[in-house]
Amino acid sequence: MATADSSTERIDTRLFITVSGPPGCGATTLCERLADAMGCPYVSGGDIFRELAEDRDMSLNQLTAKADEDDEIDRALDQRLQQIAEKWGTANKPFILESRLAGWLAGDRADMRIWLDAPKEVRLDRIEDRIETEAEMRVREVSEAGRYESYYEIDIADRSFYDLEINTARWSKQGVFTLVRAAIEEYDPELDEGAFRTPSIDV
Repeated sequence: MATADSSTERIDTRLFITVSGPPGCGATTLCERLADAMGCPYVSGGDIFRELAEDRDMSLNQLTAKADEDDEIDRALDQRLQQIAEKWGTANKPFILESRLAGWLAGDRADMRIWLDAPKEVRLDRIEDRIETEAEMRVREVSEAGRYESYYEIDIADRSFYDLEINTARWSKQGVFTLVRAAIEEYDPELDEGAFRTPSIDV
Protein backbone atom coordinates (compact mmCIF):
# COMPACT_ATOMS: atom_id res chain seq x y z
CA MET A 1 0.00 0.00 0.00
CA ALA A 2 1.42 3.37 -1.01
CA THR A 3 1.20 6.38 1.26
CA ALA A 4 1.02 10.09 0.58
CA ASP A 5 3.45 12.91 1.31
CA SER A 6 3.03 16.67 1.52
CA SER A 7 4.61 17.61 -1.84
CA THR A 8 1.30 18.40 -3.56
CA GLU A 9 -1.36 20.93 -2.62
CA ARG A 10 -4.13 19.13 -0.76
CA ILE A 11 -7.52 18.15 -2.18
CA ASP A 12 -10.14 18.21 0.54
CA THR A 13 -12.26 15.14 -0.17
CA ARG A 14 -13.47 11.86 1.31
CA LEU A 15 -14.08 10.17 -2.03
CA PHE A 16 -13.26 6.54 -2.72
CA ILE A 17 -11.82 6.64 -6.25
CA THR A 18 -10.93 3.80 -8.62
CA VAL A 19 -8.43 4.21 -11.45
CA SER A 20 -8.22 1.70 -14.29
CA GLY A 21 -6.57 1.34 -17.66
CA PRO A 22 -4.15 -0.76 -19.74
CA PRO A 23 -0.34 -0.89 -19.25
CA GLY A 24 1.32 2.45 -19.93
CA CYS A 25 -1.86 4.48 -19.50
CA GLY A 26 -0.37 6.59 -16.69
CA ALA A 27 -2.40 5.13 -13.82
CA THR A 28 0.51 4.78 -11.40
CA THR A 29 1.66 8.36 -11.95
CA LEU A 30 -1.85 9.71 -11.43
CA CYS A 31 -2.47 7.59 -8.32
CA GLU A 32 0.77 8.73 -6.70
CA ARG A 33 -0.11 12.39 -7.28
CA LEU A 34 -3.69 11.92 -6.13
CA ALA A 35 -2.58 10.13 -2.98
CA ASP A 36 -0.28 13.04 -2.19
CA ALA A 37 -2.99 15.61 -2.83
CA MET A 38 -5.76 13.73 -1.02
CA GLY A 39 -3.56 12.73 1.90
CA CYS A 40 -4.58 9.11 1.58
CA PRO A 41 -3.19 5.67 0.76
CA TYR A 42 -3.84 3.74 -2.42
CA VAL A 43 -3.64 0.09 -3.37
CA SER A 44 -2.43 -1.12 -6.75
CA GLY A 45 -3.47 -4.40 -8.34
CA GLY A 46 0.14 -4.73 -9.48
CA ASP A 47 1.32 -4.63 -5.88
CA ILE A 48 -1.17 -7.33 -4.90
CA PHE A 49 -0.06 -9.44 -7.88
CA ARG A 50 3.55 -9.14 -6.73
CA GLU A 51 2.51 -10.19 -3.21
CA LEU A 52 0.80 -13.27 -4.66
CA ALA A 53 3.99 -14.10 -6.58
CA GLU A 54 6.07 -13.77 -3.41
CA ASP A 55 3.60 -15.87 -1.42
CA ARG A 56 4.02 -18.65 -4.02
CA ASP A 57 7.78 -18.13 -4.43
CA MET A 58 7.29 -17.42 -8.13
CA SER A 59 8.51 -14.76 -10.53
CA LEU A 60 5.99 -12.35 -12.07
CA ASN A 61 6.36 -14.09 -15.45
CA GLN A 62 5.77 -17.48 -13.84
CA LEU A 63 2.66 -16.23 -12.05
CA THR A 64 1.36 -14.61 -15.25
CA ALA A 65 1.83 -17.89 -17.12
CA LYS A 66 0.01 -19.77 -14.37
CA ALA A 67 -2.83 -17.24 -14.48
CA ASP A 68 -3.30 -18.08 -18.16
CA GLU A 69 -3.68 -21.76 -17.24
CA ASP A 70 -5.70 -21.57 -14.02
CA ASP A 71 -8.31 -19.09 -12.82
CA GLU A 72 -7.18 -19.45 -9.18
CA ILE A 73 -4.60 -16.66 -9.51
CA ASP A 74 -6.96 -14.12 -11.04
CA ARG A 75 -9.69 -14.93 -8.58
CA ALA A 76 -7.31 -14.65 -5.62
CA LEU A 77 -6.17 -11.23 -6.87
CA ASP A 78 -9.72 -10.03 -7.48
CA GLN A 79 -10.89 -11.32 -4.09
CA ARG A 80 -8.17 -9.37 -2.29
CA LEU A 81 -9.00 -6.21 -4.22
CA GLN A 82 -12.71 -6.63 -3.56
CA GLN A 83 -12.07 -7.09 0.17
CA ILE A 84 -10.08 -3.86 0.16
CA ALA A 85 -12.92 -2.11 -1.69
CA GLU A 86 -15.44 -3.37 0.85
CA LYS A 87 -13.32 -2.07 3.71
CA TRP A 88 -12.74 1.40 2.28
CA GLY A 89 -16.20 1.71 0.78
CA THR A 90 -17.64 2.09 4.28
CA ALA A 91 -14.76 4.00 5.86
CA ASN A 92 -15.92 7.50 4.81
CA LYS A 93 -12.27 8.35 4.18
CA PRO A 94 -10.40 9.17 0.97
CA PHE A 95 -8.90 6.16 -0.77
CA ILE A 96 -7.65 5.13 -4.23
CA LEU A 97 -7.86 1.63 -5.72
CA GLU A 98 -6.01 0.99 -8.97
CA SER A 99 -6.35 -2.09 -11.18
CA ARG A 100 -7.81 -3.05 -14.54
CA LEU A 101 -11.03 -4.20 -12.86
CA ALA A 102 -11.05 -1.75 -9.94
CA GLY A 103 -14.25 -0.04 -11.04
CA TRP A 104 -16.09 -3.33 -11.46
CA LEU A 105 -14.75 -4.84 -8.24
CA ALA A 106 -15.64 -1.79 -6.18
CA GLY A 107 -19.17 -1.60 -7.56
CA ASP A 108 -21.38 0.99 -5.87
CA ARG A 109 -18.84 1.37 -3.08
CA ALA A 110 -16.79 3.66 -5.33
CA ASP A 111 -17.72 7.34 -5.49
CA MET A 112 -15.83 8.00 -8.73
CA ARG A 113 -14.50 5.62 -11.38
CA ILE A 114 -11.77 6.79 -13.73
CA TRP A 115 -10.56 5.09 -16.92
CA LEU A 116 -7.23 6.13 -18.46
CA ASP A 117 -6.06 5.12 -21.90
CA ALA A 118 -3.74 6.12 -24.74
CA PRO A 119 -2.90 4.79 -28.21
CA LYS A 120 -0.84 1.60 -28.15
CA GLU A 121 2.25 3.26 -29.64
CA VAL A 122 2.21 5.87 -26.89
CA ARG A 123 1.80 3.28 -24.16
CA LEU A 124 4.57 1.12 -25.61
CA ASP A 125 6.92 4.10 -25.62
CA ARG A 126 6.12 4.73 -21.96
CA ILE A 127 6.94 1.17 -20.91
CA GLU A 128 9.99 0.68 -23.12
CA ASP A 129 12.21 0.35 -20.05
CA ARG A 130 10.11 -2.51 -18.72
CA ILE A 131 10.73 -6.16 -19.47
CA GLU A 132 7.47 -6.62 -21.34
CA THR A 133 7.70 -6.50 -25.15
CA GLU A 134 5.06 -5.20 -27.56
CA ALA A 135 4.01 -8.73 -28.50
CA GLU A 136 3.77 -9.76 -24.84
CA MET A 137 1.69 -6.69 -24.00
CA ARG A 138 -0.75 -7.35 -26.84
CA VAL A 139 -1.06 -11.02 -25.93
CA ARG A 140 -1.64 -10.15 -22.26
CA GLU A 141 -4.36 -7.61 -23.07
CA VAL A 142 -6.22 -10.09 -25.30
CA SER A 143 -5.78 -12.85 -22.72
CA GLU A 144 -7.04 -10.66 -19.86
CA ALA A 145 -10.07 -9.51 -21.84
CA GLY A 146 -10.98 -13.13 -22.54
CA ARG A 147 -10.60 -14.13 -18.90
CA TYR A 148 -12.70 -11.23 -17.64
CA GLU A 149 -15.53 -12.17 -19.99
CA SER A 150 -15.23 -15.86 -19.13
CA TYR A 151 -15.08 -15.37 -15.34
CA TYR A 152 -17.45 -12.47 -14.80
CA GLU A 153 -19.17 -11.78 -18.16
CA ILE A 154 -17.37 -8.43 -18.20
CA ASP A 155 -16.76 -6.61 -21.46
CA ILE A 156 -13.61 -4.68 -20.56
CA ALA A 157 -14.25 -2.44 -23.59
CA ASP A 158 -17.50 -1.20 -22.02
CA ARG A 159 -16.73 2.25 -20.59
CA SER A 160 -20.33 3.33 -20.05
CA PHE A 161 -20.24 3.25 -16.25
CA TYR A 162 -17.00 5.19 -15.82
CA ASP A 163 -17.45 8.71 -14.49
CA LEU A 164 -14.36 10.06 -16.23
CA GLU A 165 -12.47 8.73 -19.26
CA ILE A 166 -9.21 10.39 -20.33
CA ASN A 167 -6.89 9.85 -23.29
CA THR A 168 -3.64 10.59 -21.45
CA ALA A 169 -1.74 11.07 -24.73
CA ARG A 170 -3.47 14.44 -25.15
CA TRP A 171 -2.31 15.99 -21.90
CA SER A 172 0.87 16.19 -19.87
CA LYS A 173 1.07 14.42 -16.52
CA GLN A 174 0.18 17.72 -14.90
CA GLY A 175 -2.70 18.16 -17.33
CA VAL A 176 -4.17 14.75 -16.50
CA PHE A 177 -3.88 15.48 -12.79
CA THR A 178 -5.52 18.89 -13.25
CA LEU A 179 -8.48 17.33 -15.10
CA VAL A 180 -9.00 14.71 -12.40
CA ARG A 181 -8.55 17.24 -9.62
CA ALA A 182 -11.23 19.47 -11.14
CA ALA A 183 -13.62 16.51 -11.37
CA ILE A 184 -13.02 15.61 -7.72
CA GLU A 185 -13.48 19.17 -6.50
CA GLU A 186 -16.70 19.59 -8.52
CA TYR A 187 -18.12 16.23 -7.44
CA ASP A 188 -21.71 16.57 -6.22
CA PRO A 189 -23.15 13.40 -4.61
CA GLU A 190 -26.70 14.71 -5.03
CA LEU A 191 -26.29 14.60 -8.81
CA ASP A 192 -25.32 10.93 -8.55
CA GLU A 193 -28.87 9.84 -7.76
CA GLY A 194 -30.35 8.00 -10.69
CA ALA A 195 -27.04 7.78 -12.52
CA PHE A 196 -26.06 4.43 -14.02
CA ARG A 197 -24.03 2.44 -11.51
CA THR A 198 -22.69 -1.03 -12.17
CA PRO A 199 -23.12 -3.72 -9.52
CA SER A 200 -20.03 -5.26 -7.96
CA ILE A 201 -18.99 -8.62 -9.35
CA ASP A 202 -18.87 -11.91 -7.47
CA VAL A 203 -15.36 -13.38 -7.21
